[in-house]
Amino acid sequence: MSTSPLNKAPISQLPLSDFTEHRAALMAKMPNSSIALFPGASELTRSNDTEYAFCQNKNFLYLTGFNEPDALLVLLKDEQGKAESILFSLAKDALHEIWQGRRIGQIKAVQDYSVDKSFVVAEIDSLLPDYLDGKSQVFFGFSNHDFAAQVFTWLKQVSGSIRQGAKTPQHLTDVDPMVAELRLIKTDNELALMRQANHISGLAHQRAMQKCHVGKFEYQIEAEILHEFARHGARHPAYASIVAGGDNANILHYTANNEVLKNNELLLIDAGAELAGYAADITRTFPVNGKFTTEQKAIYQLVLDAKNLAINSIKPGMSFAKLNVLTNAFLTQGLVDLGILVGDLTELISDKKVKEYFIHGLGHWLGLDVHDVGDYHISTDREQLRAFEVGMVMTIEPGIYIPLNDLSVAEKWRGIGVRIEDNIAVTATGFENFTVNSPQTIEDIEDLMAEIQKA
Repeated sequence: MSTSPLNKAPISQLPLSDFTEHRAALMAKMPNSSIALFPGASELTRSNDTEYAFCQNKNFLYLTGFNEPDALLVLLKDEQGKAESILFSLAKDALHEIWQGRRIGQIKAVQDYSVDKSFVVAEIDSLLPDYLDGKSQVFFGFSNHDFAAQVFTWLKQVSGSIRQGAKTPQHLTDVDPMVAELRLIKTDNELALMRQANHISGLAHQRAMQKCHVGKFEYQIEAEILHEFARHGARHPAYASIVAGGDNANILHYTANNEVLKNNELLLIDAGAELAGYAADITRTFPVNGKFTTEQKAIYQLVLDAKNLAINSIKPGMSFAKLNVLTNAFLTQGLVDLGILVGDLTELISDKKVKEYFIHGLGHWLGLDVHDVGDYHISTDREQLRAFEVGMVMTIEPGIYIPLNDLSVAEKWRGIGVRIEDNIAVTATGFENFTVNSPQTIEDIEDLMAEIQKA
């Protein structure tokens, strides 16, 4: 177990060697005489002739590190097992580069990204049928329906040349589960990058506490968070930040962030930085005025203790299913002690009554995606049975949500929403908590906010 802060020099991107190793690991799983196809993302129009900030397809990014739109990665394995990587990318274009920015081009794609060959995007349709011809198996992502349709167009071109000796691949395989299994286990460099993304995100949560005052708008606190991300090199959030004051915390994916922060209410912030494509996902809940009420303190401490119970149980061989049993029983007992749940404890646990107030899952995989890829081995009764392995990274995020309109509980509890979320890596001896530099105990939060409000 480790809860120490950064103890190595921070990194802001993965080295090229990681991407070549990712490709090699995937090609080792491909049979001889096969081909795998990975499209990059395209730019998306936001309004008229402006685009959203570009976000690369994460499988493509995992295998290349290449961050231009409309690219295509082709991995080939011949009948003798010789592997080859080919990158199609946008051509150098002087006029485009004046208006929109520089492009890597084909020469530097080979030099800087360690692929064997690179061609311009315009050559894809003429070259792909030749690459498919004679292969026995084609790997591509079935979930990308537009690209799948394009693959079938190329295959149709191959089948149209059968009389001329062409051979159409006989087996089509969804490559996404194969890549997901690789992405689920992080390399040392990926772990270092995620550790740094967490460190930056922790600084942002500290800043939010420091800048919080009654009367500010939620979006003003969001701006402070984004400022801190960018100040440390993470130009984009990993997801739309949730800055939810008072009863808004009981809306799980609240992103309007447009209401005034009020006295004697809590502020729930779910926000994480993205660094070189890798996500942090952290939640902190604290009092707007810097001081927990008695009821807020009781709910907050219960959630914090549940989170720590779950995290301290993490080790190789543990599973979300086992953690859920521990956490749900603990939260049930806590809600009974507070008088929020009433009845026989054994029956309440058996009936999962805690889910009336803990209404989401305990955690999820984390990596290039916030809700990262990887099989949970879900059973028929929806238990996540997969055993944890060294190199997996996950969130642990228990919460208790009591909306203002919940008339089944005493009025003093209504409008309280608390979630606390850390990012955890599984190690050989247990776990490492990446989320260590933003306050989470009641005392630490109140002390930090008292210092700022005195200043």
